[in-house]
Amino acid sequence: MKLKRQVFSYPYIVWMLIFILVPMLLIVLFAFRSDEGLTLGNITSVLSNEIYMEVLGRSIWIALKATAICLILGYPIAYILSTMNKRKAAILYVLFIVPMWMNFLLRTYAWQVLLDSNGVLNTLLELLGLPSQQILYTEGAVMLGTVYNFLPFMVLPIYSVLVKLDRSLVEAAADLGANPITCFIKVVLPQSVPGIISGITMVFIPAITTFAISRLLGGGKFLLYGDLIENQFITLGQSAWPVGSALSFILLILVLLSMAVMRRAERDSGDEGGMLW
Repeated sequence: MKLKRQVFSYPYIVWMLIFILVPMLLIVLFAFRSDEGLTLGNITSVLSNEIYMEVLGRSIWIALKATAICLILGYPIAYILSTMNKRKAAILYVLFIVPMWMNFLLRTYAWQVLLDSNGVLNTLLELLGLPSQQILYTEGAVMLGTVYNFLPFMVLPIYSVLVKLDRSLVEAAADLGANPITCFIKVVLPQSVPGIISGITMVFIPAITTFAISRLLGGGKFLLYGDLIENQFITLGQSAWPVGSALSFILLILVLLSMAVMRRAERDSGDEGGMLW
């Protein structure tokens, strides 16, 4: 029976090998390849390029801000959903994730229509007698699009943890004289840390690698690291593939490091939680 169950995993293993492992190996191969053979020249040229490093720093900063905003907005939403009636919470939960069923680019194009000079938002401002605002093609528009697209990835893991929270612990803390704020800080928040860490990972990693949002909502004025990689492979052609692979390899290392840090933080929070309870 065990062998029969393992057979069902073979298609997924083959899929991962073809579409995940092989492309990553090709990126590593091109990153360290030159006409003379293997070399570190592609990596060192990227690390020594001030423009590339500036774009990388901007991408990390925008990803950090977007992650922080998603956490500030997402945690209260997840907490409210977890305390609601199950039927109402299920309806709101579905409505919240419905936009995720649409294509990523379509959602971003929708914001382009909303934020345009003659778009819905400026039309409403004119009806209210307020001056129109130039929102599209600004850093604020890029941040808005990033938060909108990745907010569900913060809400869902936090909600999945909070909905399983042992409410008897909250009731016990209240019976012992703890006020609602103390109950939240001492009981609810520590138990929701795994969901928070998962949410941070699920938002930060795609936010740092995105490129469509900056192009559509930033108008090319706010070049991000994903745009840089796309230009190397799509615009500049095959001669730029080694540099594009080096850029991708550096980003891959950063993503793996961030995942390792989040994993370590999640494990440490679990150990502390076990000692506490």
